[in-house]
Amino acid sequence: MKLLRSLYLIINYKTFIVTFLAIVSTWVCSYYKILAEFPLTVIGIAIVFPVVFSIDSAYKRRERALGLLADFKAHLLSIYYASRDWLDEENKDFQGRVKNEVLEIYASLRVLFTADKASVVQAEKYIFDKISDLSVLVKEFRLYGLQSGEMSRASQYVSKLAISVENLKVILHYRTPVTLRAYSKIFIYSFPVLYAPYFASIAQQYSAGLDYMMPIMFSFILVSLDNIQGHLENPFDQIGEDDIRFDVEDFAEMID
Repeated sequence: MKLLRSLYLIINYKTFIVTFLAIVSTWVCSYYKILAEFPLTVIGIAIVFPVVFSIDSAYKRRERALGLLADFKAHLLSIYYASRDWLDEENKDFQGRVKNEVLEIYASLRVLFTADKASVVQAEKYIFDKISDLSVLVKEFRLYGLQSGEMSRASQYVSKLAISVENLKVILHYRTPVTLRAYSKIFIYSFPVLYAPYFASIAQQYSAGLDYMMPIMFSFILVSLDNIQGHLENPFDQIGEDDIRFDVEDFAEMID
């Protein structure tokens, strides 16, 4: 089932639409003897290189986002451990309040990065309100005898939470250049049709039944690459199998 899901994500209705257009175009060119010898190097220069560059760029953004998310969780965990381990006397009530705030912040991060466009502003305001609540709660460390140096460190954890959120937002809102994506899509979806005279020309070299092998193969390869890039483009949308998962429930069990 997992393999079928993976195939569905990279081979979908767009693949079959482009393949159908390529086959029809090749048949028309063969029927009317519209033949031409086009250089295949154009594919590498005009299509494959930009798409592979986009995939590599999207993958690197995902990797950076994973590192930032790890920092975010580590800072939350550090604040919770401070409430549990840094105080001279254990205070279960204060520790529980810190834990609830920490989990609510992580849950609100998931809401922010999986929200639709209409809800993003409200979700963003909510998470910074929760970070503000945690900042106020951290001030209570003084009431329980925490030293000024450790207070400063706890405050730094809070500020680093805000920094991590802002860095993650950059990855969410600023991705592969829109013009490069548009350029790649235009060539990917038009190439199998534009090269129909070439496919019709080389089809004469193949055995019967293999006339349309080239347009089918090129259509599947190019559209699949575009689909892979599309799923990597937004690593937070929870659609692709390589998306970043916000493991709030696992995180909650870990700090029990």
